[in-house]
Amino acid sequence: MNTRTLSTRFIYRAALTLLLMSVTVITYANDQPEMRISTTSQGQGIERGAAGKGVVSHDELEPLVTEGERTTTPRVAGQQKLSGTAAQSGSLDFWIYDADVDLYGDLDRDGYYTGVDLLFDADTTYAVADVYAVIYLSYDFGPWNEYVTTQDFTIFGASGSDEYIVDTELVSGYPTGDYDILIELFDAYDGTFLTSFGPEDSSELSYLPLEDIGRDTPRDTTIVVTQGGGAVSWLLLLAVFGVAAMRQRAA
Repeated sequence: MNTRTLSTRFIYRAALTLLLMSVTVITYANDQPEMRISTTSQGQGIERGAAGKGVVSHDELEPLVTEGERTTTPRVAGQQKLSGTAAQSGSLDFWIYDADVDLYGDLDRDGYYTGVDLLFDADTTYAVADVYAVIYLSYDFGPWNEYVTTQDFTIFGASGSDEYIVDTELVSGYPTGDYDILIELFDAYDGTFLTSFGPEDSSELSYLPLEDIGRDTPRDTTIVVTQGGGAVSWLLLLAVFGVAAMRQRAA
């Protein structure tokens, strides 16, 4: 990883950390679950570790589901219900050849990281196909939680030059623990499930030590975290957009 990439990531993480340290967060009396907030950079033809490049999204998702069986994901289950089939086997004409994960961001040096840099290579028997991927995290072998839906992208046969990169910073809502990743591929035309690739297919996608930035704090720093407050959410969004602007200047 080059110096410029390290500098960009340092600026980004420093800004998000300072934001979290500056926010006093009120927990509601009914103890509402913590919403998940993350920032993702994605695309084909972008450098690994180049946070802020490609398509950037700032996502606020439903609280992490940690209890229950880890079986079929909600999207595939929905297709099973519509088709009336007992199983969703996908298509033999599509597969994910390989996936690789780099973890980064560990300010408190406890071995748990806040950044997930995922690269995967989808292939097909067709010359060209338009697809998209849905990516999930599972906390301590719990249910799959969707955290990124990619843009539509084009794959070319079994080429190795059409890899897709998804680089995500976990801002809040992700407790410290071991996570697995699942990638599901869908047809960009009609949303049909095509294939999947997960911890059973590669050890790269299993037992990933992760936590959000709010939990990645030096031991002598005290941070109070909110649970679903609208005002804080706006502050987070404003700060993240500010960080994106800083990245552009740094580039």
